[in-house]
Amino acid sequence: MARSKEFDPEIALEKALELFWERGYEATSMADLVAHLGVARASIYGTFGGKRELYLKALELYLARRDVVAPLSQPGPALPALRAFLDSYVAECLADEVRRGCMVVNTAVEFASRDPAVSRKVAASWTGLETALASILIRAGAQGEIPADKDPHALARFLLVLLQGVKVLGRADPDPRRLRDAVDQAMAAVQI
Repeated sequence: MARSKEFDPEIALEKALELFWERGYEATSMADLVAHLGVARASIYGTFGGKRELYLKALELYLARRDVVAPLSQPGPALPALRAFLDSYVAECLADEVRRGCMVVNTAVEFASRDPAVSRKVAASWTGLETALASILIRAGAQGEIPADKDPHALARFLLVLLQGVKVLGRADPDPRRLRDAVDQAMAAVQI
């Protein structure tokens, strides 16, 4: 007869996400995970696989919670919704007192180029964001909110890069003026 788990895997995964998000992959040892999760090493391996597999599951949990499509797909004027979305990135950075940043950006910087599975997850996340941005910009064009000669896909790529930069600066040096000025300039570029 199989033994029942003496811990809740969902709670353990949540705790692993917290630790990885705060420290990163390399700086988190298996001993750190055992202590933070309150779960024996063998149970971590038995439930999640190794440290890398647990990290990937934590990253998937993080991604599942980040719905970038909903705020950008509401009916009505597109540019105010886009502005609110960009402002929300800045607000999130400024509210992050621990300076954890964005786990996707942290992951990309730390080791996405060394690990194809991680690289695919990061790329898929960025593609999803870019697609949502392109959709709202296409809608803005159709509603006459941006000039007809603007390429919504090129603008979406520009905004994707801007938002990832906001996350990096927000983690390293969350200067509100710098971040807000960047959003102001991005909105001006979209509308000119």
